[in-house]
Amino acid sequence: GVFLGIGVAENAGTAALTKVYQEFKTEAQELEPEYVPQTVNTDGWEPTQQAWHKLFPTVTLMLCFLHAVLSLQNRCRSLKPLCATLTDKVWKIYQAATKDHFSQRIRRLREWAAKTELPTPVREKLLDLCRKAPVFKQHFAFPTACRTSNSVDRLMKYLDRVLFVRQYFNGTSASARLSVRAMALIWNFHPYGSRLRHAQPQRVSPFHDLNGFQYHANWLQNLLIAASMDGHRP
Repeated sequence: GVFLGIGVAENAGTAALTKVYQEFKTEAQELEPEYVPQTVNTDGWEPTQQAWHKLFPTVTLMLCFLHAVLSLQNRCRSLKPLCATLTDKVWKIYQAATKDHFSQRIRRLREWAAKTELPTPVREKLLDLCRKAPVFKQHFAFPTACRTSNSVDRLMKYLDRVLFVRQYFNGTSASARLSVRAMALIWNFHPYGSRLRHAQPQRVSPFHDLNGFQYHANWLQNLLIAASMDGHRP
């Protein structure tokens, strides 16, 4: 629920993404010099995957299953009965308890697709999902790894709304970087609303969720204290 390093890429290519993801690596290793993630959950964008492999050669990339489902739904959203059927079948695959069950359900889905009349774009996307089964099955080797990017998507939606209202960037690359980092900082320390605090009194802010403590009851004082040592605890 927090932004751990953020920057602005000049484009969506491998070189630009590697450069901007380097900010996360640098900041993480300032706190823990030997830090190397075991897994990283990504969508299917190849430059993103290449960037992570360049920064952390030993990392295992976990393909987001949710993105695969949404991509399939987008091909048949106007065909509501078909969309509902496919969504149900695909999420049953996701819920498989073992690697063998997962493989079995993939085979059944492929067999169902072979004998069912489907629009060509839907069939192609469905078979594409089946072909990616070996990548999706990596989860069983890392059972605590994230299988979907929901937590990232929530933050991205917030960031997207803020940037849209501000009409995105109108200055230099340096000012754009400072702008998004300021937004991330405010998000990480902002106090939760009254509805959430009433339902879950133990939750105070994203900073508190992540660290299990706060320096001060006032969120702004908490931010100032945390920032006074560049985020490092004494």
